[in-house]
Amino acid sequence: MAIVALIVAALFTNGFGLLGGRDGPLKLYGNVDVRQVDLAFRVPGRIEAIGPEEGEKVRQGEVLAELDARPFADAVAASSGQLDVAQAELAKARSGSRPQEIGQAEARLAEARAALNRARDDYNRRSDLVETGAISRQLFDATQAQYRAARAQVEQAEEALSLAREGARAEDRQAAAAQVKSAAAQRESALTNLEDTRLVAPNAGTLLTRAREPGAIVQPGETVLTLTIDRPVRIRAYVGADDLSRISPGMNVEVTADGNTRTYKGRISQISPTAEFTPKTVQTEDLRTDLVYRVRVLIGNPDDALRQGQPVTIAVPGARPPADD
Repeated sequence: MAIVALIVAALFTNGFGLLGGRDGPLKLYGNVDVRQVDLAFRVPGRIEAIGPEEGEKVRQGEVLAELDARPFADAVAASSGQLDVAQAELAKARSGSRPQEIGQAEARLAEARAALNRARDDYNRRSDLVETGAISRQLFDATQAQYRAARAQVEQAEEALSLAREGARAEDRQAAAAQVKSAAAQRESALTNLEDTRLVAPNAGTLLTRAREPGAIVQPGETVLTLTIDRPVRIRAYVGADDLSRISPGMNVEVTADGNTRTYKGRISQISPTAEFTPKTVQTEDLRTDLVYRVRVLIGNPDDALRQGQPVTIAVPGARPPADD
């Protein structure tokens, strides 16, 4: 009976660990990856509504929460008005002066020239009189000053008419165009802020946590919801350095979990190029101080029975034979 017991024990322990236990199928151990994202608004505000409850499935692109959009809609309206004003100023600068404005400038010039003619006649007539003493020097000086002022008014009216005919300067038109671009950019920014009052699911998944509730005031970047990403399902496992040469990316694997009778099909998508010490959460048949390489497995036929963080066993049927020691 003692001999039989020793034989049975040797069979189940691979000769008490002294025989070639690595000759069988390669098995790896790991966990379903925990993949989650904290969702937050990019703008501050008061939460108006939150749709899904914790544990509910959500679709990619589904609106999960909304802020009170009234202040942002008002900002869009204000920026739209500023853009209209800037566009009107640009159109005014490009179209130049209206015919009525040119006519007014011409009339002012004619009036200034008539005043100049009167001032010139007075000046010429009183030049002779001042020499004979018929008028005072003081009156002649006033006449001379009036004549010079009349000439300056004519020059000013001529310049005004020239500006009216030429229209706005090129620099003024460029400045008006720049104002239009600035107003348009402000409106786009206001529209972006308005769009950001809606919190949209970036991926399909399950709502894990509602960190805030309707009515709360939140700041940009403050977590409102936490979403777990269900698809694709990734497995994180580790392979020892001695078995690294037995596997390669693209190999098919079979994944099983405790308490689940189903076997999931998958493939190795990635093997880490660098080694690391065995994490404490990983159960292997080797010593925990051994160096291991992280392996990423993608599941091709997942279901809701695979939970994030769940420990799993990965069998690699096509693993190459181990190298001879």
